[in-house]
Amino acid sequence: MSEPFIRKAQMRDVKVIHHLLLTCSTQGILLPRSLTQLYNSLREFNVLDPGDGGDIIGCSALSIVWDGLAEIRSLIVDESVRRGGYGRMLVEACLDEARTLGIYKIFTLTYQDAFFQKQGFVEVSKEVLPQKIWADCVNCPKFPECDEIAMLIEIQPDDSGES
Repeated sequence: MSEPFIRKAQMRDVKVIHHLLLTCSTQGILLPRSLTQLYNSLREFNVLDPGDGGDIIGCSALSIVWDGLAEIRSLIVDESVRRGGYGRMLVEACLDEARTLGIYKIFTLTYQDAFFQKQGFVEVSKEVLPQKIWADCVNCPKFPECDEIAMLIEIQPDDSGES
Protein backbone atom coordinates (compact mmCIF):
# COMPACT_ATOMS: atom_id res chain seq x y z
CA MET A 1 0.00 0.00 0.00
CA SER A 2 1.32 3.45 -0.96
CA GLU A 3 1.76 6.21 1.57
CA PRO A 4 -0.13 9.50 0.97
CA PHE A 5 2.06 12.49 0.09
CA ILE A 6 1.71 16.24 -0.41
CA ARG A 7 2.01 17.79 -3.87
CA LYS A 8 0.90 20.97 -5.63
CA ALA A 9 -2.66 20.87 -6.97
CA GLN A 10 -3.30 20.25 -10.65
CA MET A 11 -6.28 21.04 -12.88
CA ARG A 12 -7.57 17.48 -12.50
CA ASP A 13 -7.90 18.07 -8.73
CA VAL A 14 -10.25 21.08 -8.81
CA LYS A 15 -13.56 19.20 -8.87
CA VAL A 16 -12.41 16.85 -6.10
CA ILE A 17 -11.25 19.84 -3.99
CA HIS A 18 -14.65 21.43 -4.62
CA HIS A 19 -16.42 18.26 -3.49
CA LEU A 20 -14.29 17.97 -0.32
CA LEU A 21 -14.92 21.60 0.59
CA LEU A 22 -18.63 21.41 -0.21
CA THR A 23 -19.04 18.31 1.96
CA CYS A 24 -17.30 20.00 4.87
CA SER A 25 -19.15 23.28 4.43
CA THR A 26 -22.50 21.49 4.74
CA GLN A 27 -21.20 20.08 8.04
CA GLY A 28 -20.30 23.61 9.18
CA ILE A 29 -16.56 22.81 9.35
CA LEU A 30 -15.47 25.48 6.85
CA LEU A 31 -16.79 27.93 4.30
CA PRO A 32 -17.54 26.77 0.74
CA ARG A 33 -15.58 27.89 -2.32
CA SER A 34 -17.04 28.10 -5.79
CA LEU A 35 -15.47 26.32 -8.75
CA THR A 36 -14.53 29.75 -10.14
CA GLN A 37 -12.72 30.63 -6.91
CA LEU A 38 -10.90 27.30 -6.98
CA TYR A 39 -9.79 27.63 -10.59
CA ASN A 40 -8.62 31.20 -9.90
CA SER A 41 -6.60 30.15 -6.86
CA LEU A 42 -5.42 26.69 -7.94
CA ARG A 43 -1.73 27.65 -7.58
CA GLU A 44 -2.31 28.31 -3.87
CA PHE A 45 -3.35 24.70 -3.18
CA ASN A 46 -1.43 21.72 -1.90
CA VAL A 47 -3.21 18.37 -2.03
CA LEU A 48 -2.91 15.10 -0.18
CA ASP A 49 -2.37 12.48 -2.87
CA PRO A 50 -3.24 8.93 -1.71
CA GLY A 51 -0.28 7.57 -3.65
CA ASP A 52 -2.35 4.89 -5.36
CA GLY A 53 -3.52 6.85 -8.40
CA GLY A 54 -6.90 7.65 -6.85
CA ASP A 55 -8.50 11.01 -6.14
CA ILE A 56 -6.88 13.33 -3.64
CA ILE A 57 -7.94 12.91 0.00
CA GLY A 58 -7.17 16.36 1.39
CA CYS A 59 -6.07 19.89 0.60
CA SER A 60 -4.94 23.23 1.96
CA ALA A 61 -4.17 26.61 0.45
CA LEU A 62 -1.72 29.38 1.28
CA SER A 63 -3.20 32.69 0.22
CA ILE A 64 -1.06 35.84 0.29
CA VAL A 65 -3.06 38.62 1.91
CA TRP A 66 -0.63 41.50 2.30
CA ASP A 67 3.05 42.33 2.62
CA GLY A 68 4.44 39.71 4.98
CA LEU A 69 1.04 38.17 5.76
CA ALA A 70 -0.60 35.02 4.41
CA GLU A 71 -3.57 32.84 5.29
CA ILE A 72 -3.93 29.08 5.47
CA ARG A 73 -7.39 28.31 4.16
CA SER A 74 -9.47 25.44 2.85
CA LEU A 75 -7.68 22.87 5.00
CA ILE A 76 -9.48 19.55 4.92
CA VAL A 77 -8.61 15.88 5.19
CA ASP A 78 -11.10 13.22 4.14
CA GLU A 79 -12.80 11.55 7.10
CA SER A 80 -11.41 8.17 6.05
CA VAL A 81 -7.83 9.23 6.86
CA ARG A 82 -8.25 11.81 9.61
CA ARG A 83 -6.06 11.51 12.69
CA GLY A 84 -3.20 10.18 10.59
CA GLY A 85 -1.07 13.34 10.81
CA TYR A 86 -2.07 14.48 7.34
CA GLY A 87 -3.62 17.78 8.46
CA ARG A 88 -0.32 18.61 10.17
CA MET A 89 1.53 17.70 6.95
CA LEU A 90 -0.69 20.06 4.94
CA VAL A 91 -0.11 22.90 7.43
CA GLU A 92 3.65 22.27 7.35
CA ALA A 93 3.59 22.40 3.54
CA CYS A 94 1.90 25.81 3.72
CA LEU A 95 4.39 27.08 6.32
CA ASP A 96 7.32 25.84 4.22
CA GLU A 97 5.92 27.65 1.19
CA ALA A 98 5.46 30.82 3.25
CA ARG A 99 9.13 30.65 4.31
CA THR A 100 10.16 30.23 0.67
CA LEU A 101 8.18 33.36 -0.18
CA GLY A 102 9.64 35.32 2.75
CA ILE A 103 6.33 35.47 4.63
CA TYR A 104 6.63 34.90 8.36
CA LYS A 105 3.19 35.79 9.72
CA ILE A 106 0.50 33.28 8.82
CA PHE A 107 -3.04 33.22 10.11
CA THR A 108 -6.14 31.12 9.73
CA LEU A 109 -9.82 31.60 10.45
CA THR A 110 -11.09 28.31 11.81
CA TYR A 111 -13.55 26.34 13.89
CA GLN A 112 -10.77 23.83 14.65
CA ASP A 113 -8.79 25.94 17.13
CA ALA A 114 -7.48 22.98 19.17
CA PHE A 115 -5.88 21.50 16.03
CA PHE A 116 -4.16 24.77 15.14
CA GLN A 117 -2.99 25.32 18.74
CA LYS A 118 -1.15 21.98 18.47
CA GLN A 119 0.59 23.37 15.37
CA GLY A 120 1.81 26.45 17.28
CA PHE A 121 -0.90 28.96 16.34
CA VAL A 122 -2.31 31.32 18.98
CA GLU A 123 -5.74 32.90 19.06
CA VAL A 124 -5.82 36.59 18.12
CA SER A 125 -8.47 39.24 17.69
CA LYS A 126 -9.77 39.59 14.13
CA GLU A 127 -8.95 43.30 14.42
CA VAL A 128 -5.23 42.47 13.96
CA LEU A 129 -6.11 41.27 10.42
CA PRO A 130 -7.60 44.38 8.75
CA GLN A 131 -6.34 43.45 5.27
CA LYS A 132 -8.21 40.13 5.46
CA ILE A 133 -11.39 41.71 6.78
CA TRP A 134 -11.61 44.21 3.94
CA ALA A 135 -10.37 41.89 1.19
CA ASP A 136 -12.51 38.80 1.79
CA CYS A 137 -14.67 39.00 4.88
CA VAL A 138 -16.88 41.85 3.69
CA ASN A 139 -18.14 39.52 0.93
CA CYS A 140 -18.87 36.62 3.29
CA PRO A 141 -22.50 35.86 4.21
CA LYS A 142 -21.41 35.67 7.88
CA PHE A 143 -19.97 39.22 7.90
CA PRO A 144 -19.95 41.05 10.31
CA GLU A 145 -21.10 38.27 12.67
CA CYS A 146 -18.23 35.89 11.94
CA ASP A 147 -18.02 32.97 14.36
CA GLU A 148 -14.66 31.65 13.13
CA ILE A 149 -11.65 31.90 15.43
CA ALA A 150 -8.66 33.92 14.20
CA MET A 151 -5.33 32.24 14.90
CA LEU A 152 -1.81 33.40 14.05
CA ILE A 153 1.68 31.93 13.96
CA GLU A 154 4.93 33.78 13.44
CA ILE A 155 7.56 31.53 11.90
CA GLN A 156 11.30 31.94 11.49
CA PRO A 157 13.21 32.01 8.22
CA ASP A 158 14.84 28.74 7.22
CA ASP A 159 18.36 29.00 8.62
CA SER A 160 19.65 25.90 6.83
CA GLY A 161 21.24 27.93 4.04
CA GLU A 162 19.29 26.01 1.41
CA SER A 163 17.24 27.88 -1.15
